Amino acid sequence: MLADRQVSSLFMTGAHVMAEDSTKDATPPPAAGQQGGLGFSHRQILVTMSGLVIAMLLAMLDNMIVAPALPTIVGELGGLNHLAWVTTGYILASTVATPIWGKLGDLYGRRIVFVAAVALFLLGSALCGMSQDMAQLIGFRALQGLGAGGLMVGVLSIIGEMIPPRDRSKYQGVMMAVMPVAMIGGPLIGGFITDNLSWRWAFYVNLPLGAVTLLVCWITLAKLPRGTGKAVIDWWGTALLTVWITALVLITSWGGTQYDWSSPQILGLATLVIAAFAAFVIVQRRVAEPIMPLRVFKSRNFSLSGAVAFISGFAMFGAMGFLPQFQQFVQGSSATNSGLLLMPMMIAAMIVSLGGGALISRTGHYKSLPIIGSILVTAGLALFATMDVGTSTTVSAIYMVVLGAGMGALMQTSTLIAQNSLDLRDMGAGTGVSTFLRNMGSSLGVSLLGAVYTSQLADSLTSAGPAAHSVATTATSMTPQTLRALPEAAQHLFQQAVTDGITALFTWGTVVAAAGIILSLFIRQVPLRSAATPAASPEAEPVAAGR
Repeated sequence: MLADRQVSSLFMTGAHVMAEDSTKDATPPPAAGQQGGLGFSHRQILVTMSGLVIAMLLAMLDNMIVAPALPTIVGELGGLNHLAWVTTGYILASTVATPIWGKLGDLYGRRIVFVAAVALFLLGSALCGMSQDMAQLIGFRALQGLGAGGLMVGVLSIIGEMIPPRDRSKYQGVMMAVMPVAMIGGPLIGGFITDNLSWRWAFYVNLPLGAVTLLVCWITLAKLPRGTGKAVIDWWGTALLTVWITALVLITSWGGTQYDWSSPQILGLATLVIAAFAAFVIVQRRVAEPIMPLRVFKSRNFSLSGAVAFISGFAMFGAMGFLPQFQQFVQGSSATNSGLLLMPMMIAAMIVSLGGGALISRTGHYKSLPIIGSILVTAGLALFATMDVGTSTTVSAIYMVVLGAGMGALMQTSTLIAQNSLDLRDMGAGTGVSTFLRNMGSSLGVSLLGAVYTSQLADSLTSAGPAAHSVATTATSMTPQTLRALPEAAQHLFQQAVTDGITALFTWGTVVAAAGIILSLFIRQVPLRSAATPAASPEAEPVAAGR
């Protein structure tokens, strides 16, 4: 309730303040010690963030609400073999769109671009709820993802433009105030909707909240610069980016399942990835306004934080996307309860993220957080890889706490390190690149781990012999309700197959996460900038690190 009162107060104050400020040609000089990155006062920053917290709630609720509904959605619309694509289509589209939205914000102003992203997200949400088959749902999830790509990068870019890195953590407390609502309430709402209404309302629920978001953001973001709008969009780079990312995700989704790794289809896609990526790099080096400016990678910290963000996205969506399968099919939880069972991971992530932000704001030190976070993520995934049919909800909850704590240490810190390495001119595009890398990890993680899961599940049923034949024929359309109607022996066979798929998935996830520990060791402790300090150049990092 306190968070709700804070947001409501900010909105009411914001409407009044923005009405006054919109008549002025320039922002009045804020009091000493109260300046943000562009001279925003403390009050103006809080007013602007009132719209951003609602937008963040919208984005986070969508991810949290859908996860508990996935088993029912897949069973009703078409099949287990499409499970990964319900999530992959969304993440892939948002991944491709993220750097585009970031660059559009740099060119045309963050207000109009951010509002457009919210509107597109809401259109996709409405169409997802009206889907009649799996192909439609995947397509509309992709449309929703195109809008979602602008939500997160928009929020991060706006904050990065207004507030210098050293002061940023102080204001993230306002942003964090809505996270408990999304993290805890989202899975519960999603599970309740699935059990008592229809999974379609997991998408429709975005619409009223989104309407409020559009109104609030249009009012409170009026103080942001409008952008020059003089440069042209790098459409060639955008097209090539879309081609090589899509081909790469198809390889990880189809390789070893629908097609052999040595098949002409997979080899052809691999060739397309290499050719399109090479052409993409050439274009980015030559165009005046590249969609992904390669100069940001000259900073060692930016590159390393991006790699760590990639790995954290890989791990997070691997856990979130497939844990409900184990909870509902093996542990016997309802959709509502499976959402409730995710709470330990959410709460741990929230607490560590808040604590880490406070620590960074007070001390300016951040180097240890990526290391600790990577270790905890790896440990959490390794623990999940040891689960069996008899693993209790209490034990899995302990594993979630470990994984959630690691995610909380990584997510905020990787973005902060990346933004501390950027010039203001690259804030939108650079933040888009950082978010792109995290989304790319999520997209590849879901598709690759999803392929591992479905392949291992099918192999487990096949190896069980004739006794599992009837179960195997219905596996692609199995729902928790259908499973409970089967004989006990058949239930056990399917539950063992699900467990085999889950443990294989987390074993591979552990291997990937372990690479994050090594990468995080090489991140340098570069002093966080104040409002008057320019971005640290890549060449200056070794000197700063030694302070």
